Amino acid sequence: MEYRPSALLRIAVPLKSLVQRFMYLGLIFATFCLMLVGKIDAVLIDRLRAEVTNAAAPILAGLSQPIATISDGVRAVRELVSIREENLHLAQENANLKKWLGIARRLQAENAALQALLNSVNDPRPRFISARVIAGAMGSFSNSLVINAGSQDGVKTGQAVLCDKGFVGRVSGVAKHSARLLLATDINSRIPVILESTRTRAVMAGGNLRRPRLIHLPPATRVTPSERVVTSGHGGVFPPGLPVGLVALVSDSGIEVQLFTDYHQLEFVRIADFGLAGLVNTETLKNKFRGSASKGK
Repeated sequence: MEYRPSALLRIAVPLKSLVQRFMYLGLIFATFCLMLVGKIDAVLIDRLRAEVTNAAAPILAGLSQPIATISDGVRAVRELVSIREENLHLAQENANLKKWLGIARRLQAENAALQALLNSVNDPRPRFISARVIAGAMGSFSNSLVINAGSQDGVKTGQAVLCDKGFVGRVSGVAKHSARLLLATDINSRIPVILESTRTRAVMAGGNLRRPRLIHLPPATRVTPSERVVTSGHGGVFPPGLPVGLVALVSDSGIEVQLFTDYHQLEFVRIADFGLAGLVNTETLKNKFRGSASKGK
């Protein structure tokens, strides 16, 4: 009875060692054979692969179901955490808005009382014409856009052009069905502006660069970055308070303004008629220029 286990062990141990020794070579040989068969009969291999996939699909689906359930649970927990954080943020923002709403109502009441006391004249409400940008030139020589609205639609030279973010430029030329816009970054653009916090007047000059500069500042003026820049209304060409941008850089070379408007993403604009004739009559200047040119000839 003791002889049989010892005999089995004597046979099994060398057999196990032999299998382990040649297992790696056997797998390599089997892989090579499968590749060879695949090259010889690709249709058979594809059919075999499809059958194996069909057989393994239910097993894989059953194994993936618990993993998908766990992933959905983790995702739900993350969404609950994010919703809680968003609710806290919204509650804080709502409290700030209520605070500013009270301040705005108080200032509105004071403004109405002061206007009634001074018998001031209210500014006319602007009329807007919406148009699509159909062409543009953004380079070293010109910064302008072309829109699909013209004189037939009520567009006039000199009118302010706005978008949802702020000031864009002004109308520089009008045809019957189109108009050209001179952007605030163009080298020919000069916009009277004011620093909103210090009420310091300046002129924003374009240079065909990404950022226009502030010039003609009063002496010893201190300008800090992130100051808000709006139109001043000086000269009567544009109304005061139109948002322009923020002071981005203050250096010895000049003061640069980061505009609110991104011209590269501009699709639609609004041409605003504020009812301001302006101090500069462009038609008179054109007639004078034509008269001087004809005399020169």
